[in-house]
Parts: sequence; structure tokens; C-alpha cells
Amino acid sequence: MSGDLLQTKLYVPRLRSSLVPRPRLIEALNQGLVGKLTLISAPPGLAKQRWSAVGWSTLQTGNAALTPTQIAWLSLDENDSTPARFLSYVIAALQRVDPRIGASTRSMLQASPLPIPSLLTVLLNDIAAQPDPLMLVLDDYHVVDARPVDEALAFLLDHVRHRNCTW
Repeated sequence: MSGDLLQTKLYVPRLRSSLVPRPRLIEALNQGLVGKLTLISAPPGLAKQRWSAVGWSTLQTGNAALTPTQIAWLSLDENDSTPARFLSYVIAALQRVDPRIGASTRSMLQASPLPIPSLLTVLLNDIAAQPDPLMLVLDDYHVVDARPVDEALAFLLDHVRHRNCTW
């Protein structure tokens, strides 16, 4: 399934030079590193989400707790509203950090229609085996309007136990 995935969705967008620094927001994001999930929400057109996530993830390059290679980025769109496609993209994003993450899950996903919790369990085991901090940024998650995808993400968040994993 990796052949039909748009690879540009897996790259952190470039920062524009006209963006205004928001130190309080950056500090709030830094505090969010101790939790499993940090949600950034703003009205459309204000670019706060993109600036916050892109700017903050870019600033993390100097943070000893998180190196740039440990940030997995996924820009979502309305076509990612099926669990299989969503999971394929999540795995592809995580594999940019470490190609071993999700390799078994991807094979299982392609081979047969297994229950999503079974696939997610295998993926979570790969994440738990990671020795380094890991962050997955899901940009524009709001456009994925599908309860099964919400349930898959909830399963991941409920069961992730990696000490250094943030979504």
C-alpha cells in the first residue's frame, strides 16, 4: 500500500518568514511533552495550528529531549477517513523515524482484513520498543470525519505506554 501513499504528506511544512513568534504557545507545547496528546486548535485562516506545530517541531531541533529525526509528521486530508488508509499513513510517518516501526502491521494490513485493534496492538508493541522519544504530529486531523478512525486513534492513545511518546 505504500506505493499509493502521497509521500509529501509525510514532510514537515516549511516555516514562512512572516510568522510571528508565540513564546507562550511554545512554552505550553513544551509542557505538553509530559503527556500523551497535545491538541492545538484555532479558527481557520489564523495559521496558529500550522505555526504552532511546525514552529515548535522545528525549534525542537535544539532540544536534547527530542531530535528532529524523532518527529513523525502526517498532513491529513478527507481521503484519509478509512481506518486502513489512516493507519497506512500513520505507519509511513512513523517509519520516517524508524523503518522498523509498523513493518509487521503494514504486512498484516495488506495481507488480510484483521480487526483494527489487533493491528494497533502490533503497532503499539513496535512503538514501545523504541528507546528514544517519539512524536507524531497529525496535521489537519479535523478533516478526517470518520468514527472508526477516531476510535483507532483513541485506542492508540489509551494504550500507548512509551515513556517518551507524544501525539
